[in-house]
Amino acid sequence: MFVKFTGMRDVADNIYSFVFEKPQKLSYTAGQFIELTIDHKDKDSRGSKRWFTLSSSPTEDELVITTKCIPEHISSFKQALLNLSPGTVVPMTSPMGDFVLPKDTNKELVFIAGGIGVTPMRSMIKYIVDTGEHRKVELIYGANSGGEVAFNDLFTSANIPYTRVIREGQKDEHDQDGTLDAARILELAGNNKDKTYYLSGPEPMIEAFKDGLEQLGVKNILCDFFPGYSK
Repeated sequence: MFVKFTGMRDVADNIYSFVFEKPQKLSYTAGQFIELTIDHKDKDSRGSKRWFTLSSSPTEDELVITTKCIPEHISSFKQALLNLSPGTVVPMTSPMGDFVLPKDTNKELVFIAGGIGVTPMRSMIKYIVDTGEHRKVELIYGANSGGEVAFNDLFTSANIPYTRVIREGQKDEHDQDGTLDAARILELAGNNKDKTYYLSGPEPMIEAFKDGLEQLGVKNILCDFFPGYSK
């Protein structure tokens, strides 16, 4: 399918949302991803296509992707994304993927987001808020600094347990210091090994979380890997 770019929003430090018109009759499930193509000159080795989880919810009238763009480490693709003019039409695949809410609304869910891996959590939490679904959901969000926390207003108003773990820099009085690992995640989730754990973030981080949680006896784990980001 082809989608029209309508504009860009600042979300947090070096984090931007890119907004596209939502085609009529398009349906998808919160948490799914797309592949976006932006043909551009002087392509680097990573080319003109990227996978992005939709940060928008199916309940919203727009399609939104959210990504981190660090000026000194920017790819040719992300530079082209930043340079898109409103009204530009680009190819996008239909949404796909199974990192989505379970059909059983009684399952207790723990969302663990590392950095920009928070985008599918934003989609799913926004969907829960908009539809009024009754689910037991908690969010544990690890970020390098308080300035890199995205979608904080939604998460604080969603009436769910919400813990921010901030590595450095400015913090709110309720933030926790340091970094996440499997033992700390399990502790923050009440040491409940029967909950379903959704892990999303940079690939090496999520692999470490998954291996650690499995060693601690957690069996129900879903993962969404974000390639191209360091731990």
